[in-house]
Amino acid sequence: MVTLDEVLGSGLLQKPSGDAPEALQRQITNYKPLQTFQLEKTRPYQQQYADIYFLRLTKIRPAVEAAASAAWEGTVLGGEKVKKVERVLDVRQGELCWVAGTVYMDMPLKPSILEDVSKDRWISAPTSVGHYYSGNVDDSIMLEDDSGRIRLVGNALQNHFMVTGCIVAVMGTENANGEFEVIDLLFAELPPQPERWSLSKGKKEDSEDIEMMDASFSGHPSKPPSKKIAIVSGLEFSNADTPYAMELNLLLEYLLGEALDPSTQRDELSHITRLIIAGNSISTTAAEHTKPAAAFDTTTPTNKFAPPNQHKKYGYDSSSYNPIPSQLFDNFLSELLPTMPVTLLPGALDPANASYPQQPIHPAMFPQSRTYMSPPKVGVGKDRDVPEEEEPGWFDNVTNPWEGEIEGWRVLGTGGQNLDDVFKYVESEDRLGMMEAMCRWRCVAPTAPDTLWSYPFQEDEPFVIKECPHLFFVGCQPEFGTKVTHGPDGQAVRLIAVPSFSETREVVLVDTETLDVERVKIVAE
Repeated sequence: MVTLDEVLGSGLLQKPSGDAPEALQRQITNYKPLQTFQLEKTRPYQQQYADIYFLRLTKIRPAVEAAASAAWEGTVLGGEKVKKVERVLDVRQGELCWVAGTVYMDMPLKPSILEDVSKDRWISAPTSVGHYYSGNVDDSIMLEDDSGRIRLVGNALQNHFMVTGCIVAVMGTENANGEFEVIDLLFAELPPQPERWSLSKGKKEDSEDIEMMDASFSGHPSKPPSKKIAIVSGLEFSNADTPYAMELNLLLEYLLGEALDPSTQRDELSHITRLIIAGNSISTTAAEHTKPAAAFDTTTPTNKFAPPNQHKKYGYDSSSYNPIPSQLFDNFLSELLPTMPVTLLPGALDPANASYPQQPIHPAMFPQSRTYMSPPKVGVGKDRDVPEEEEPGWFDNVTNPWEGEIEGWRVLGTGGQNLDDVFKYVESEDRLGMMEAMCRWRCVAPTAPDTLWSYPFQEDEPFVIKECPHLFFVGCQPEFGTKVTHGPDGQAVRLIAVPSFSETREVVLVDTETLDVERVKIVAE
């Protein structure tokens, strides 16, 4: 038997030679979410959806008309001077004019609520049609306002993406068939873009914190180290035996730094300051629990003493509900959150409301991770029931779409439903071009509420982009893509199509100083 004194005397428990390993600390990101798409807890649905279009037209038409006046004022074609028409119904045959309004796409393949009601399909699921665009003469483009509607024709329409809900100004003349022959058309273009740190520098103490934080990392406030944001979408946790379970584990190890050597951890991993999950974290195609063999297997003797299969009155029915996907996702987050803040957007497959804007996933779905959420704060005294402005938690469970400020940059992101629905209207695979068009339309969800389910807003239209973002990302896309688009007044927007991880095994990294983008592929060999 060897005693402790002998072990100590032999030197077996001596301090290892050489320097101790460096303790790495992840950098901190300045992060300020906005409540642009947050709805009240009590939401009536008795109001009409048409108000959304009127609000949108009221907000965007002044910018469209200003652009049209600057471009077309004094224009003469064929000896005739173009003039402005206030309403669609004021267009006269043979007169050269321009008018602004809302686009409506009349397509037979589009879902129709009137058809659903006439066929007694009172409760219908969202449409699964791959494309509304058919390419034949049945598809038509209308321009409407509060006075009426007119059909648009002409080759100029082929040069632009057109979907229901976008606001445009068209120049042309009405032909003998009562159609408006379009010669040219204009959009509102990119809205005014705020300066970097416009939100954070609104308060003096925040500005001082930014300078102190930058200086603490680099020793010089003007040269902070490069920070990065990781964006991933389409994790689609299902069962433990999912085909890409190994890649999900490798993604977790990559973000935690367990799969990297010390130099890479120091130079790269510690600079990843936040993870944004942009939709579809839980899969709805997970296999159901296996029922008892006696319930359906004719080769297994049945148990006559077994109770009959009855509908459960309380609790969930394990034969129709599978808790494993949400548990696996919660485990993933609970391992990651101690070292990295996470922003979670819901998607089409996630357990959230189906209509836009999707509200945050309920905290009850995250029994382990919800401890990192910010607790709700209320006032005191007579205002105790009035919520105060909350500080974002380490785990920020947000809406879809979502808007905020990260390292001073204005960021706008969605889970992908808005772009997927726009894609159905056009004959193109250019999803980055569609993202750019949404920015120039100044509307993040133009097809809501026509073909994209939406809440019937009455007093405001939150889908209108009031301030141009510096970074606009859309999750759950079939492939990665990025570009920078510029506006007429010097605006610059970094567009990112974030690929679905379940299909591509890719995660996107964004440099918070330059907004440069790199793609990391997780491969299990």
